[in-house]
Amino acid sequence: MSTTTRFHIIAADHTGFTVANIDRSLAFWQGVLGFELSHRAHHSGDLASEVTGVPGAEISIAVLKAPGHRIELLEYHAPSDRKRADLRPCDVGSVHVALAVDNLDAVLSTIAASGWSAVGKPQALKAGPNAGKRVIYVRDPDGTTIEFMQPPLAKVEFQ
Repeated sequence: MSTTTRFHIIAADHTGFTVANIDRSLAFWQGVLGFELSHRAHHSGDLASEVTGVPGAEISIAVLKAPGHRIELLEYHAPSDRKRADLRPCDVGSVHVALAVDNLDAVLSTIAASGWSAVGKPQALKAGPNAGKRVIYVRDPDGTTIEFMQPPLAKVEFQ
């Protein structure tokens, strides 16, 4: 009989994205979406290699914070044989982060003014636990998918 120590996940700490250019990504996450820079760091040597499992890893990191979540941007400078994946949302291994917003149209307008655009059109979900939410996917220049979700507006009843 095997014995295992029980554990419990106590919180989600952050979502990390590998990016081609950390400064370009910071311009979007800070300047367009309004995330606040928490800190920047650089990791290399044994620590970076052992944590990531990537021999010779050299990484610039920026951690951003917003209400309820943090985003970690990682730009790898080494090893030299890094690959660029062009995953679509339907491809195995593709991931995204979903951000709740109060005004989806304003988000889309702000993104468009920055030169970015959504990959589809906002849709209202019709069933399930998110019924009534308006949702849209946006992809950054690195292919990172960000989902924006607007809860249904409260109905005002007149008497």
